[in-house]
Amino acid sequence: MTLRVYSSLSRSIEAVVPREPGHVRVYCCGPTTYDVSHAGHGRSACLPDVLVRHLRATGHRVTYVRNVTDVEDKILKRAKERGEEPLALSERFAAMYDEDLEALSCLRPEAAPRVSQTIPEIVAMVERLVAAGHAYVVDAESGKDVWYSVRSFSRYGKLSGRAVDELRTGEGLVDRGKSAHADKRDPLDFALWKSAPPGEWSFDSPWGKGRPGWHIECSAMVEKHLGFGIDVHCGGMDLVFPHHENEIAQSEAASPGCGAFATIWLHNGFLNVDKEKMAKSLGNFVTMRDCFARNDPDALRLLYLSAHYRGPIEFETEKLPDGRVIFPGLDEHEARLDYLYQTKARVAALAARDAEGDAKELTELRKLVRGARDRVTKALDDDLNTPVALSVVGELAKAINDLCDLADRRKKDAKLVAAAAGLAREAQTALSSSAAVLGVLQSDPGAYADRCRARRLALRGLDAAAIDAKIAERRAARDAKDFSRADAVRDELVAMGVELFDTPDGTTWRLPMRAPRAAG
Repeated sequence: MTLRVYSSLSRSIEAVVPREPGHVRVYCCGPTTYDVSHAGHGRSACLPDVLVRHLRATGHRVTYVRNVTDVEDKILKRAKERGEEPLALSERFAAMYDEDLEALSCLRPEAAPRVSQTIPEIVAMVERLVAAGHAYVVDAESGKDVWYSVRSFSRYGKLSGRAVDELRTGEGLVDRGKSAHADKRDPLDFALWKSAPPGEWSFDSPWGKGRPGWHIECSAMVEKHLGFGIDVHCGGMDLVFPHHENEIAQSEAASPGCGAFATIWLHNGFLNVDKEKMAKSLGNFVTMRDCFARNDPDALRLLYLSAHYRGPIEFETEKLPDGRVIFPGLDEHEARLDYLYQTKARVAALAARDAEGDAKELTELRKLVRGARDRVTKALDDDLNTPVALSVVGELAKAINDLCDLADRRKKDAKLVAAAAGLAREAQTALSSSAAVLGVLQSDPGAYADRCRARRLALRGLDAAAIDAKIAERRAARDAKDFSRADAVRDELVAMGVELFDTPDGTTWRLPMRAPRAAG
């Protein structure tokens, strides 16, 4: 089966057929780095990440580019407020964004171009548009502005489905932070180059000092790093109009006769808070770092993948009586993550045993294990259906635990245990490859357990040494046959949210994600 996805351009499911056989070129609109990135930005990054992982897993070569908008009016405004150089401020937030995506297990793109490093290419593209009659230069208060003539491009509106004659001013065509200008020929025209007052942050151009418009930046970066005519362009649904519509108009007008700027347009749905899109402009955002302070990054990634990329996700927040804010949905996904990592550890332990032969008791489990990876591929081929792919991983995890439980119950049956160990090796491979294509379970189970324990102890104000001392006290009480005291100590630990596991080798403990509400 071939990967098929929903393209916003054709408004239908299409096969991903690269223009260059075997080589898929993917571009994603990255962040405007004037502040810490919120959780909605993480969702927009995970869509192309799963796309790229799946394409590579199915034998394609992928060149993936994700830009950084480091020249923008919001950056200038924030830099002035903080007394920083604009590019220094932008680079600092870009580095934080990269750190957040690394925590989310997102692959690094082959290129992460900056607008500030693409000024010559932007200027050259604007010059081509002026020469072709798709743009015009006007005198402005502080120099010269260059505007794109929307009505000069007959296919304008083909992505968003908006007819030019039905558009109204104020619908976002004017660049962010720039009010409508009286010197435009048409209220619908948008800026390609904006003049800057003397002394303000600017770059040299044939039209004097200024800064590029928002939309032209991506057109130039795509052309520089991927060439004209890419296979897949990704971004949030809020970028369909005007940003992506304007990218098409600019790029295709600048390269007449070369076909479509991008074959397939993938747009992810919103991350909503109280049924509104999470956005800095609305003041309802939660940063990825807010999430990571309370929950494991893998839990946030599971949240993203639990819904189809085209649908919305409701991000839950809850304020406790003591003023702390928790994220119930992330807590649920972290509990699920605990189970998956424990499964990963169990199958590794069983797979490490001597393996030989077969056993009829394993027939159904073997069938499920051997079919899991193909089912994940099938789900992702079907419009990147990550919820179905995750459900397959969940079924595989259950089968693994059933296998491990059987081996534990029949531990004296050497033949069965050896056969179970052989199947565990297959299951370990199936779990690893299925998780890898989704970008989850990428840590060692011990490392995951350690980081979760440290974070949960800190959140609940607990101390590991104090817990160990309580366990030692309980053991001493049991040795002294003071079972009443031993039970009382156990109850104290349970009330703190500590789970105890008595084994022949002693008592171990862990902190589950779902602690008593009073403990956080």
